[in-house]
Amino acid sequence: MKKLRVGLLFGGRSGEHEVSISSARAIAQAIVSDPNRQKYELLPFYIQKDGCWLFGEHAQQVLASGTPLQINEPKAHLSIDNQTSLPIPASPYLPVCSSSSSSQVTDVDVWFPMLHGPNGEDGTIQGLLQLMQVPYVGSGVLGSAMGMDKIAMKMAFAQAGLPQVKYMPINRAQVWSNPCVFPKLCDQIEATLGYPCFVKPANLGSSVGIAKVRSRGELEAALDNAASYDRRIIVEAGVVARELECAVLGNDHPKASVVGEITFESDFYDYETKYTAGRAKLLIPAPVPESVAAAIQEMSLQAFAAVDAAGLARVDFFYIEATGEVLINEINTLPGFTATSMYPQMWEKSGVPFTELVDQLIQLALERHR
Repeated sequence: MKKLRVGLLFGGRSGEHEVSISSARAIAQAIVSDPNRQKYELLPFYIQKDGCWLFGEHAQQVLASGTPLQINEPKAHLSIDNQTSLPIPASPYLPVCSSSSSSQVTDVDVWFPMLHGPNGEDGTIQGLLQLMQVPYVGSGVLGSAMGMDKIAMKMAFAQAGLPQVKYMPINRAQVWSNPCVFPKLCDQIEATLGYPCFVKPANLGSSVGIAKVRSRGELEAALDNAASYDRRIIVEAGVVARELECAVLGNDHPKASVVGEITFESDFYDYETKYTAGRAKLLIPAPVPESVAAAIQEMSLQAFAAVDAAGLARVDFFYIEATGEVLINEINTLPGFTATSMYPQMWEKSGVPFTELVDQLIQLALERHR
């Protein structure tokens, strides 16, 4: 039987470049392990931080080492006559494929994008793959974009009737506007949400640029900082709650995993806590009443449908133990995928081992493309 060639796309131009490499390494190992190695051939494509695509030994080198690589490819030249040529300037914002990778792109049967953050899980790479008319793992352009933009996501959740914390959408112009306008904006946030509250760039992942604020001075600084990351900003009311998560797998008829819980000693689940070993503990399954777990599983499926997700997603919740309330926080349509990440671990505890999970995701991509 001819093996399906799986194009594993990783790295990327976002601040989550290293996280993407870690996820890709785990997926690559699952693809080349039994029984997957009997039906899949791995074709890795590494996107450097400058946007250049590398294939073959360079991509394999990154997978083996787990560290980023920077290869300066020679620029393309335009021939004027038989003796003279001029370099063609390339925009630093356009991907430049190495000659070794461009010929391999058309060899791929199904793509497995594992690009976290902007320019990866926000619908951009999905749009490229959609134009190529090839099957790929995960959500399409709409689902990916809505899963990335916290404001659009929360609007979809509200439309679906899902309970969530109070929030205010803000744009950069309101923050960096007339000095007379900014104080009124802060007044409105204080009156609507109070303290503590969380200021977040709307389109960044891994808690980048997020701040918990407790005073007017902290609010002003956090808004200015968030505006430096994104033109869209969201401010959310703070709640005292446990943080629970649920994994979703499927397309039109998805299923939900057991519920997991994240515990940590830091003030909130920030970037350092997420990616520093020992800073957070994962409890799977979460020690919660069955009724709470069932409600979270049902709401996870509703959220998955609300943003038109496909393939996979991790849905995060707040559980206010004192009142029994469950509030949806956000959906991540391309969650971390290392062997120790929450998404694969929740499926492991649900009876789907890592290698089988990767296989199912590839099959779901093919099913959706038919």
